[in-house]
Amino acid sequence: MEKPLIHEAAAGRRLGKESTSQRPVLCPAPRLGFTSQSNMYHGKARSRDHDPPRRQMGRRNQYSYDNPALSESNSTPSIFTVESSSSLVHNNGFSPDLFPPIRRDSFESAVETGSRKSWRESTERMSEDPAKVAGTSKDVLIGVEKEGSSQESLEERDSWDNKVQYLLAVVGYAVGLGNVWRFPYLAQKNGGGAFLIPYTIMLAVEGIPIFYLELAVGQRLRKGAIGAWNQISPFLGGIGIASAMVSFWVGLYYNTIISWCLYYLVYSFRSTLPWSECPGNVTECTMSSPTTYFWYRETLNISPSVDERGSLNWWVVVSLLAAWIIVFLCMVKGIASSGKVVYVTATFPYLVLVIFFFRGVTLEGFEEGLKHFFIPDFTRLGDPQVWLEAATQIFFSLGVAFGGLIAFSSYMPVRNNCYKDAILVSVINCGTSVFAGVVIFSILGFKATQSFKACNAHNDLLWSQNKTVGFLTCDIKTEIEKSGSGTGLAFIAFTEAINQLPAAPVWSVLFFLMLLTLGLDSMFGMLEGVVTSIIDMNLIKNLRKDVVAAVLCLVSLLLSFCFADSAGPYIFVLFDEYSGNIPLLIIALGELLGLTYMYGLKRFSDDIELMTGQRPNYYWLIMWKYVSPIVIIIIFFASLIKSMMSAATYEAWNPSIADNITLEWPAWCKFIASLLIITSMGWIPLVAIVKKFNIIKWKPETPAEFPEEELKAENEIKPYIPSDRERKWLYWLEKL
Repeated sequence: MEKPLIHEAAAGRRLGKESTSQRPVLCPAPRLGFTSQSNMYHGKARSRDHDPPRRQMGRRNQYSYDNPALSESNSTPSIFTVESSSSLVHNNGFSPDLFPPIRRDSFESAVETGSRKSWRESTERMSEDPAKVAGTSKDVLIGVEKEGSSQESLEERDSWDNKVQYLLAVVGYAVGLGNVWRFPYLAQKNGGGAFLIPYTIMLAVEGIPIFYLELAVGQRLRKGAIGAWNQISPFLGGIGIASAMVSFWVGLYYNTIISWCLYYLVYSFRSTLPWSECPGNVTECTMSSPTTYFWYRETLNISPSVDERGSLNWWVVVSLLAAWIIVFLCMVKGIASSGKVVYVTATFPYLVLVIFFFRGVTLEGFEEGLKHFFIPDFTRLGDPQVWLEAATQIFFSLGVAFGGLIAFSSYMPVRNNCYKDAILVSVINCGTSVFAGVVIFSILGFKATQSFKACNAHNDLLWSQNKTVGFLTCDIKTEIEKSGSGTGLAFIAFTEAINQLPAAPVWSVLFFLMLLTLGLDSMFGMLEGVVTSIIDMNLIKNLRKDVVAAVLCLVSLLLSFCFADSAGPYIFVLFDEYSGNIPLLIIALGELLGLTYMYGLKRFSDDIELMTGQRPNYYWLIMWKYVSPIVIIIIFFASLIKSMMSAATYEAWNPSIADNITLEWPAWCKFIASLLIITSMGWIPLVAIVKKFNIIKWKPETPAEFPEEELKAENEIKPYIPSDRERKWLYWLEKL
């Protein structure tokens, strides 16, 4: 329920004024830590004379202009009111903690969206009579100047240099290793081209709606995942912590893949690739293949089971150290540094894919791979497992529920069209998956053709010698299906295909550089979600982002040593299977339910209209309110039933037969799996209970700057009155 406006005289008495008729004195800019000679604006020292008029007038006028209730006749509810927050203001002074951080791109964003005129009119209106503009606003937290008191400068939130940098970062985050080594495998396994039907449907009902929601939440609330969900509702603060924990656990093993790519990349600079032939007459190598032997024995030095730990492999430790140093250097200054890196890491994979595409379609037998990839088998559409895997792939391919999207979009201007961004990035992501599938299967078709010819040559030799035993079954389709997915595709099947190309080291360097850049982009997004959330929690005053990044990378490096011994690859698989799947489903479900049923679907639609100039249509409202939550619930229970009906097993390498065998996870591994899930999901109910019963005193979340009134004037937005049908089906739990 909206709180009544406070009479000016009453507000004056509450703030400690001697005379109720005297209006509060606005806080001048010099008191807030700015000098009259210079001001840091967009990271550059500029003369105060060249600052925009609004900045010359001091910080207070920014809040006047951003206030959604400048007029007494405006009845729009707001997050903060003078009445609800005046108790936080010192009696004869002013508390800088009440003021949200100023985004240094507010003027630039106004210019970028063509709003110079409205910005100029608003600043001229404020310059006439600032006190009159302030009025008796509900939302503005009025600071009263205290004689002789020193005011600390307000922290400014970072911002992207430009829209291209932001889009490259989001595309690089969404497009990861799964697009290259997971999607092609699922497509050929689940009906080839027919798999694109459930894949596209799940993209429309699940992937894009949640992707759009997270971009809008971050851009509107200007905070990381923890701050954003804590501001939406104190009881939802656990969603942000859960997202940060999932990002931490997933990033822990994800960077291990990067370390393996670095190891292969270094060896790729040799004139003869070490995985091109067996090192002498080694039984394990001759029984498998050179690429398989190099992966399991030379790289991983893998043990026969997870219970046989062994010692640390120093080469893996060095690779992990190098990988975490690279990640730290790219993130040391937040988006100021990672934003520059994405120009390379987000575009280079596409360059390599294009090069591999033109090379692949010129190889013998490439059409066999493309046939296997695209020819549809519509009978597979009746299998529920196909739809489940399509939904799961869409969900994890876009990177929703990790908190990285919310963190990235929180650095964008409020006038950015997040709707177009969501559509563009989602289409690019799925288009990349299909294009990568074409590249992968054109080369795998070449590999299968070579193996098929070798198989026939072997049989022809036996036939010429009048032998009756030892014949092999030769089938191209079977050879293609041996490629598998994940590490098996990247480090075994694809490297074997590279061995058969002319100038193999060159193609190997390009391939592993592509995997390296794909992995780094996703790492930036995951760790940015963790770092931004820690900073926004404000547990330690004046905590520097580079310090947080350094501590996070150091702790992650030490924990990732569990992947560096002989049983480390099995622990890697354990993290891969249990650290993200179920927790991410629960987090996404909590986001949808919390936003639509607690924050309010109409309120969220109003926010999007302010930022983009248009309201979400019925499609998005129905997806957020009903369809997407139902789909996630179905996926969750289907995954739960599937795991309960089958034993928890893993593939272990048996050197005596040079092949994988299936073993059951031991009890201590199941305990670690449960711990990974609980440490992520457990925060959601825990924080809600703690805040419900006020067990710990939590500091209220301070809203960030949002120029609601100016956006209304720019877009000529009038209050939206929902119809009776909308009230019944969409807004039935909201107070309108």
